[in-house]
Amino acid sequence: MGDVKGFLKIKRGHSDYRPVSERVKDYKEVAVLRPEAKSRDQGSRCMDCGVPFCHWGCPLGNYVPEWNDLVYRGHWKKAMESLSSTNNLPEVTGRICPAICEFACVLGYNDDPVTIRENELDIIEHAFKKGWIKANPPKKRTGKKVAVIGSGPSGLACAAQLNKAGHKVTVFERDEKAGGIMRFGIPDFKLDKSVLDRRIKIWKKEGIIFKTSTEAGADYKASRLKKDFDAIVLAGGSRVPRDLTIPGRELGGIHFAMDYLMQSNRRVSGKKIGLSELIDAKNKKVVVIGGGDTGSDCVGTAHRQGASSVTQIELLPQPPECRTKAFPWPKYPMLLKTTTSHEEGGARYWSVSTKRFEGAGGKLKKLICVKVELGRDDKGCMLIKDVPGSEFEIEADLVVLALGFLHPEKGLLGQLGIELDARGNVKTGADNATSVRKIFAAGDMRRGQSLIVWAVSEGRRAAHFVDKFLMGSTRLPL
Repeated sequence: MGDVKGFLKIKRGHSDYRPVSERVKDYKEVAVLRPEAKSRDQGSRCMDCGVPFCHWGCPLGNYVPEWNDLVYRGHWKKAMESLSSTNNLPEVTGRICPAICEFACVLGYNDDPVTIRENELDIIEHAFKKGWIKANPPKKRTGKKVAVIGSGPSGLACAAQLNKAGHKVTVFERDEKAGGIMRFGIPDFKLDKSVLDRRIKIWKKEGIIFKTSTEAGADYKASRLKKDFDAIVLAGGSRVPRDLTIPGRELGGIHFAMDYLMQSNRRVSGKKIGLSELIDAKNKKVVVIGGGDTGSDCVGTAHRQGASSVTQIELLPQPPECRTKAFPWPKYPMLLKTTTSHEEGGARYWSVSTKRFEGAGGKLKKLICVKVELGRDDKGCMLIKDVPGSEFEIEADLVVLALGFLHPEKGLLGQLGIELDARGNVKTGADNATSVRKIFAAGDMRRGQSLIVWAVSEGRRAAHFVDKFLMGSTRLPL
């Protein structure tokens, strides 16, 4: 390393965000990019560990110590080349990845870890600014055609890798633009959609074909897919939401988080929504059920839509602020996470179970809730018990269910005759191959709901095995 004592002289820098009073009035990104000098200082904190556990923590196996050192030395182009060799979407993961690599950072054992995610974002944005990220189509085509179903992070990473190998790749996306959940499920204040457009434009120049507003299995029949392509990759994600089947669920004003976020993102992009379909938090008492990142995105969206109040409730207890014995370093710990959306206002409550919804005239008016506590049965399995006498009410005009997802949609999978596992996900072998010859799967559709960095890793892994299937061998990394 250039400065072996960098981590002793320089403390972890805090992320910079636009003022709350300013950012809640628009949907522009809340994070502010750091100046180059600050990035180089933060890069110097990387310790050149004998065993860099950040590699172990990152599903992509990013060369973290290498490009941290290159940033410190000011070798930005080499840092970009190193970063791009393992990650097809660093400008996205650098914005919305939960940075599991940082929780595995050796420096984090007794100090604050290196700002790996921000360093990653600084590298790729510096590269775009300098014009180093350009279309680089393959010099030779193999004559093989591959269909990738779904244009989320897994599908896009897979398509980019297979295109590099020289195959003719067509990406099918049922929505009007490519990007999947990144485009329609992640609010613009976390990920501006120009970031996606910039990368997709490059991929189009490199030869990837995008068929948007085209649903595989409906607009483009399953039998035709099998006939037209030498290989098919299923990367449609896990899109069936978990519901809350309690009394009053039928009342108007209760919506799934993804329906709410997708409509909001379309409105931000300029699309007009009819009054009968509109889901708007303006002047409403909003309750978000679910304490994860999707719930947080709903909180931030409700703030920007002008909600009169925003409350987020979670069934499980409040996580600790520091590591416990249950999550020793370098494991990814379950810690209290306060996002930029939480900083903008609203209330948060833990250990709360919703028992029923109540309303009048078919419209939601309030939630009946109860406090809960964790316990164990005779076999040691966890139980969630209601606390006697703890029932309370929360007034609400709009409830958003952010309870995660169950499994992929079954339409195309059934038409193709794909075997599923016990959880309803696509069943594959170690080579990502499904039960049907020449059909592979990747991402949430295969492993279940997970993180974006896992989705990119899954897409790259599937590409490796698809290329090997088509050509007998492959140079694509596993």
